[in-house]
Amino acid sequence: MNKNTLPLIETEQELEKVLSRPSSETIKTISKLKGDIIILGISGKMGPTLAKLIKQAVNEAGVNKKVIGVARFSSSKIKKELENLGIKTITCDLLDEKAVKKLPDVSNVIFMAGMKFGSTGNEYLTWAINCYLPAIIAKKYRNSKIVAFSTGNVYSMMPVNSKGSKETDIPGPLGEYAQSCLGRERIFQYFSSKYKTPIVLIRLNYANELRYGVLLDIAQKVYNKKALDLSMGYANVIWQGDANNITVQSFDICKSPA
Repeated sequence: MNKNTLPLIETEQELEKVLSRPSSETIKTISKLKGDIIILGISGKMGPTLAKLIKQAVNEAGVNKKVIGVARFSSSKIKKELENLGIKTITCDLLDEKAVKKLPDVSNVIFMAGMKFGSTGNEYLTWAINCYLPAIIAKKYRNSKIVAFSTGNVYSMMPVNSKGSKETDIPGPLGEYAQSCLGRERIFQYFSSKYKTPIVLIRLNYANELRYGVLLDIAQKVYNKKALDLSMGYANVIWQGDANNITVQSFDICKSPA
């Protein structure tokens, strides 16, 4: 089997193992990283497999490092699943400043919390979560390394026959969701400059795996013989297992200013 080919996945348990498998580069990053790791907003679609990957990398690297996950945990199943793997969980509303102040001081932070798509009618909450919340976290963890999730939606539309956006492109967010995400980046950049906090911004587009994502949505509609919306015929996607590994390795390039 080619090293870039995934094994046949027949069960959800096998899928979880594939998504949570650390690469040799990730294990190397973990072995060099000083201090524990905390994941804020861990209970989303990507967070649990990222935490499992980090925990496995810690074990394979043979280092003593805590992995902590923070969220509101509306699903007790996810919370229990993580704890059974040795990942400490903390239930916390990250918009509650008093609660955030009580969170443990940790050297390495992965910030995944955010208001996702579909914010029409709830714009005020979108801006609070995507811009106000980062300020709370950036102040709390001013002495830590921070890997902060953003989105490729901060870029403007690009011709489909181009090579896509580059980091040096001037942002051109369309709509309030994308605009608030650019606001999140600017908040982290401000505090990175103010406190000399090493931060890296991850402009993730669409992480895909077999249970959700653009490709699954298309496949399900074809299977069920439902019409496909072709108003946008292109998408920028990445395999979630790759996104997990890249996220961890991003600690190597945290810097100030972000």
